[in-house]
Amino acid sequence: MKAAVLCGGTSAEREVSLRSGRNVHAALLRKGWDVDLLEVSSFDSLPQRLAPYAAVFNILHGGPGEDGTIQLLLDLMGKPYVGSGPLASALAMDKIEAKKAFQGKGLPTPPWVPFSGGDLEGFLEKARALGFPMVLKPRREGSSVGVRLVHSEEEFLSAAQELAQNFGEFFAEKYIPGREITAAILERDGPDVLPLVELRPNREFFDWTAKYTPGECTVLCPAPLSEEEKKRIADVAKEAYVLLGCRDFARVDLRLSEEGTPYLLEVNTLPGMTELSLFPRAAAAAGIPYDDLVDHLLRRALSRLSDSHSLG
Repeated sequence: MKAAVLCGGTSAEREVSLRSGRNVHAALLRKGWDVDLLEVSSFDSLPQRLAPYAAVFNILHGGPGEDGTIQLLLDLMGKPYVGSGPLASALAMDKIEAKKAFQGKGLPTPPWVPFSGGDLEGFLEKARALGFPMVLKPRREGSSVGVRLVHSEEEFLSAAQELAQNFGEFFAEKYIPGREITAAILERDGPDVLPLVELRPNREFFDWTAKYTPGECTVLCPAPLSEEEKKRIADVAKEAYVLLGCRDFARVDLRLSEEGTPYLLEVNTLPGMTELSLFPRAAAAAGIPYDDLVDHLLRRALSRLSDSHSLG
């Protein structure tokens, strides 16, 4: 039974996806799988390229690979694949819709103001109530692509113009002073929250450079938290995972406020699997080696082979 590792893609996260894909492919080979590495730079003829494979380890980050598009294609082709289905993928990728879902369920998430076009001065008037500093984020990007922390109206207008030009839709979010925490969730008998990770960037906030440049961020795993804090964070992270309908694995990013409230920022349904990525670190802290982790995920996908026609 032959499987494919699908990586690359066309999003701003292409290079991260390539690194993730090569790591996953090498691990599966070491575990004895018959597996090919498919590094794609476009989605033309993708159904034909995927046709020979019984299952797909999709590790595309961002864009069509993570927003439900490729997931829907694989469902229609009857190919079991690693990760969440089309609906959960689309909901998690759309940060505003995800925040609405969190809010509707009573889960803590920082207040926000969306921008979907129009006058930036008018947008500033609405966003001013959030207070400075505040965070500007593209609506549908990952890996902190395009994220800006702004401290003044002048910085706000400059960053907002840049995001409007580059991404179209974005939003302003209240900055939560406190600690950057991420919760890796892995499904075994059910969704398990792995040891929590704390990020202490050597920069003002956890941006792209801090994420992917060695030495730019101190990663603490397990995070130095009280048992009460761990439980509070794990409970909120698991509720978010279940609420969005995630499957197999995901990474939940949060801010732990100075008052001890865990605020949901986003859920990443295809977390990075590079040598610097947080999900494999959390798994290692739980006693799960990298090779065993990817083997487990592919086996979970294959367990759905009989019902892979489902669009769930």
